[in-house]
Amino acid sequence: MKELFLFSGLGADKRVYEYLDLSAYKVNHVDWIDPLPNESIEEYAGRLSGKIGKNNPILVGVSFGGMVAVEIAKLIPVEKIILISSAKSRKDIPAPRFDFMRKLQLHRFIPTRLVKNPNRIVFWFFGVEKKWEKDLLRAIMRDTNIAFFRWAIDRIVTWPNETVLDNAIHIHGTNDRLIPFTTADYKIEGGGHLMIINRAQEIDQIIKVCC
Repeated sequence: MKELFLFSGLGADKRVYEYLDLSAYKVNHVDWIDPLPNESIEEYAGRLSGKIGKNNPILVGVSFGGMVAVEIAKLIPVEKIILISSAKSRKDIPAPRFDFMRKLQLHRFIPTRLVKNPNRIVFWFFGVEKKWEKDLLRAIMRDTNIAFFRWAIDRIVTWPNETVLDNAIHIHGTNDRLIPFTTADYKIEGGGHLMIINRAQEIDQIIKVCC
């Protein structure tokens, strides 16, 4: 049985994986650890890699979790990395939008109330429309560690990685508004940033093919 290590996104919440059928695999949810002051994503990945076995596992990462998985895969042997609504390198991050945020440091001033109580603009960016999707996103964001969220946003905006790993498999939605679609190994037509919950069956099939 193949072993998967799952990394969630900014919300640090494994609930996003509940809609996938991963019963054919040995599944490990990797819990985030608290970042150290001014810690880089590379240093953080180095510390987090200690939670992962050395038996050539498969890493699966959603959004920010995919970027951390990439950094870990640069440090330890892994069979492959499956990136969902994420990025292979900094080239997949929309430069104009994130450069603007980085220069003005806007991401440092996201109100806590907006994180804890998402509004319709947040729902639009995440691509959730149905009541149950909004309720799930509300629950995840309500439980989000604000300190971790702010650290992770800064690491996304400033991610320096230019290495595209040969064993990375990229699944992305064409309607992702947070990390807009550029290229991917598998594209989900009309999929938004949280397609892992509302397009789970399609992602299931891709994972089965890849693994």
